[in-house]
Amino acid sequence: MTTASRAPEGEAPAGGADSAYAWYRLAMSLLVSMIGGVGLWSVVVTLPAVEAEFQVARADASLPYTLTMIGFAVGGIAMGRLADRFGILVPLRGGTVALALGYALSSQATSLWQFMAAQGLLIGLLGSSATFGPIISDVSLWFVRRRGIAVAIGASGSYLAGTVWPPIVQAMIDNWGWRDAHLAIAVFCFVTLLPLSATLRRRAPATLASVPPTATPQRGTARPPMSPQTLQTLLMLAGIACCVAMAMPQVHIVAYCADLGYGTARGAEMLSLMLGTGIVSRLAFGWIADRIGPLPTLLLASALQALSLLLFLPFDGVGALYIVSALFGLSQGGIVPTYALIIRQFFPPAQAGTRVGLVLSATLLGMALGGWMSGALYDLTLSYQAAFLNGLAWNLVNSGIALFLLLQFGRRRDSGAPVPNPA
Repeated sequence: MTTASRAPEGEAPAGGADSAYAWYRLAMSLLVSMIGGVGLWSVVVTLPAVEAEFQVARADASLPYTLTMIGFAVGGIAMGRLADRFGILVPLRGGTVALALGYALSSQATSLWQFMAAQGLLIGLLGSSATFGPIISDVSLWFVRRRGIAVAIGASGSYLAGTVWPPIVQAMIDNWGWRDAHLAIAVFCFVTLLPLSATLRRRAPATLASVPPTATPQRGTARPPMSPQTLQTLLMLAGIACCVAMAMPQVHIVAYCADLGYGTARGAEMLSLMLGTGIVSRLAFGWIADRIGPLPTLLLASALQALSLLLFLPFDGVGALYIVSALFGLSQGGIVPTYALIIRQFFPPAQAGTRVGLVLSATLLGMALGGWMSGALYDLTLSYQAAFLNGLAWNLVNSGIALFLLLQFGRRRDSGAPVPNPA
């Protein structure tokens, strides 16, 4: 008889769902995601230095970020499939090697295309992607009653990375130059991520992974109002739209502050503040999702992101930008983890890695598209006003999809039966 079968009724078995081991595993996952998430944010801080080093326009200097996000998106799908098949240890260890190699090679780049290749292929596609989507889907397999808050904590790794890394990277660039900064990152990732990944070698038991995503599934639920392909596609479109909007402040706040005369260090501080409050947002919206369900939570977070994005238009003083950056972080942090909760509510657990990877990869494509579009609009207008308006328009698309899904599936946490797979 297994430990799980001997557990008293109503208590989490040792090493089972919502157990002490699950919370320990969540803490290790958060640390891995925070370190590996450097690939998402160092390129943002390095943007002005790369622009000056290679003498390129703002839109061209944004391309390394765009390729990193595209690689991150495609890699997220592949890493999710690997995690579904072999467990999370395989993609994590391979990603660690690729991440370290990518930073080492990017530090030696003699042209923009070489820098872009290292960022897109090694850091994005094969490196940091292993520490985001697979981490979130793996966390979702170890929790039932507290899945919302647990997934929110796991998804906060990328924002914790955005809080911790930008000031560190900026300080290294100021003192050593961006090339030596990249070498230092390569060494640090290699010597920390390999031993940390070993703490996640254990795979979720089949009995745990098959636990239904809602505690009280509705009996006799009518046929869901759309096919799995339709729901998956709508979630991916929503992910693209929300992150095109999200990319404008996150990708360009450092350059925006430099243009306003406040300096890149101020911009890095605002990015750190934005992502730090984003952690608070993710935890808060995870708690909300456990109580009202993921679909209403998605609509709420989307509406608040639109409102906070709008505030960037009239306020450009340094003090006001700190405040608006904090408000933006507080509003938008809960959107992305909610997609994983929706996937776990309406799809089988065995598909978590692949389907969560698809949706999260769509959000990263949105970040890539939004980062490039904002730079292109700046080059066209020599102002970020049009870029902010563009982000707001995409945000409204996301809110529209969230409202449509909420009307289709209802607002209750247990209102949706799993969407049947096509025959």
